[in-house]
Amino acid sequence: MIILGIDPGTATTGYGVIKVKKKGKKGKNFECLNYGCIETDCNDDFLKRLSALSKKLREITKEYQPDYVAVEQLFFFQNFKTAMKVSQAMGVIFLTLERMKVPVLEYAPLEVKKTLTKNGRAKKKEVENKVKKMLKLKEIKRDDSADALAVAICAAYKLGNKK
Repeated sequence: MIILGIDPGTATTGYGVIKVKKKGKKGKNFECLNYGCIETDCNDDFLKRLSALSKKLREITKEYQPDYVAVEQLFFFQNFKTAMKVSQAMGVIFLTLERMKVPVLEYAPLEVKKTLTKNGRAKKKEVENKVKKMLKLKEIKRDDSADALAVAICAAYKLGNKK
């Protein structure tokens, strides 16, 4: 089973693609296929940025053919204007994936943290360290990517081994 995790944003949207292998003696076994960030130019018109986000998401989805896409829900915001922009980006993400006929799952940040670390209030670094350990990665260059990989792993646990 292949899962694409998404950490939505307007300037930076993190993504992470994992393959869930058969369950072994130590539980689920994961392989990281790719991760990174979709970045848009903050000097561009906002609609152009949303279009660029959709285009890159389509490319990633076509390349990896995920069985599911897991998206982190918007949970907390300090700036209403920023929250609205991220919500609009999420709408573009959902529409793009719906048009591609890929099943989308949503998870709250607390649920992701609890699934990975058993602590819904875990710090970002704790989650990142767990992701690195589970995927056997030496480093993850961006927080957005680490969050996206965490969402993908959370989805794998929530789905079980359906494939």
